[in-house]
Order: sequence, then C-alpha cells, then structure tokens
Amino acid sequence: MTSGNSTGTKRANHWRRIWSEKSPNHTSWYQKIPETSLGLIKNSGLTYEDSIIDVGGGGSVLVDCLLEKGYQNVSVLDIAPEALEYTYARLGQKADRVSWIVADIISWKPDKQYSLWHDRAVFHFLTNPNEQKAYGDTLRSALVYDGQAIVATFALDGPTKCSGLTVQRHDSSTLINALGGGFMVLETGVEHHVTPKKVVQQFTWCRLGAT
Repeated sequence: MTSGNSTGTKRANHWRRIWSEKSPNHTSWYQKIPETSLGLIKNSGLTYEDSIIDVGGGGSVLVDCLLEKGYQNVSVLDIAPEALEYTYARLGQKADRVSWIVADIISWKPDKQYSLWHDRAVFHFLTNPNEQKAYGDTLRSALVYDGQAIVATFALDGPTKCSGLTVQRHDSSTLINALGGGFMVLETGVEHHVTPKKVVQQFTWCRLGAT
C-alpha cells in the first residue's frame, strides 16, 4: 500500500480540525433522522443482538436511533476523537452501552467480527486505489460469514468535493469494483440529501452481501 503513516496522520489532522470547528448539526452531512440508514438496516433482517459497526459515525445520531430501537451490540468508529466526544456526551448514560473506536479505517485491524457494517460517506473520500483496496480488505475481515454492509457514497451526479477534499463518486457497479469484489448487491438506490444550507446532494446507497 502506497499510503503510509504520513498520509494517515494528514487525514486524521484534517478531520480533527473539521470537528474542532463545527458542531454536528452544522456539517453538510447532518441528518436529524437517518431514515435511509434505518430502512436498510431493517431490511437486512438483523436481530437486536447482532453486532453493528457504524464507520465514520462520529457525530451521527444513527447510534441514538439504534439504541432506542433496542439494538444491543453497537460500535461506532471515527478517525476524529472530537466527533465521538459529541455523541458520547449526547447519549449520556446510554453511551456506556456502545463500543467507541478511534481509528483510521485504512490501518485499522478489527479485533472482532460484525454482522453489519454501516458507512455513510467515508468510502468516497478514498480516491487512491490502494486505499480503496485496504478498505475492502478490512471490510471483508470485519464481517461474519454471512454479514452485510451498507455503504453510501456521493452518486455519479453528486458533488465532486466535500469538506475541502476531492471525492470519488460511485454507482453500485463502480463501488463493488473499488472494494475489490467479494460482495453482491442486495439493494441499491439514490437519496437526495438536503444539507443544513438547503443544498441537495445525490447519494448512492448499497446494501451488500458478502460472497
């Protein structure tokens, strides 16, 4: 893999700066209710005991919704500890029911396997094929035998940049290829996300099954 520690440090510093400057409800990706995520998670057929990891979920309210619905085995990973601190504080005593992971997804080595991997808008920041492959390798190693992944990226007609960074846009076919294979598309669709500044962003959503 060509990206080394310096690249990972630069990536972490970028997102730590973003989260030190913005609160979650002022970010372009803010959602009051993550309806698409919740719908796809429901469609996955998980039990409330199955393990879920939300990758890049630092400031998201998805974890709040999952706990409220009764899911008992939830982990949240983010590269910026500041992002996780927002959510930890928001959850109060319920925060102790969640596993919190500070890590760069490119270099992270999972110490357990998950029934479901959820990623809304992390993968599209990986424009280097070697980093995309590293992500795919980590994803495959992190899933149980019959696990599923829900991945959302900017769609082919979506924005070309976010938070000052260039992104790679995807449809379901390019997403599977970038991950390096090993998945089949179980469900896909497009979401028109409206940012807090009322800008519409097109997202591709895919629910994938490990093959």
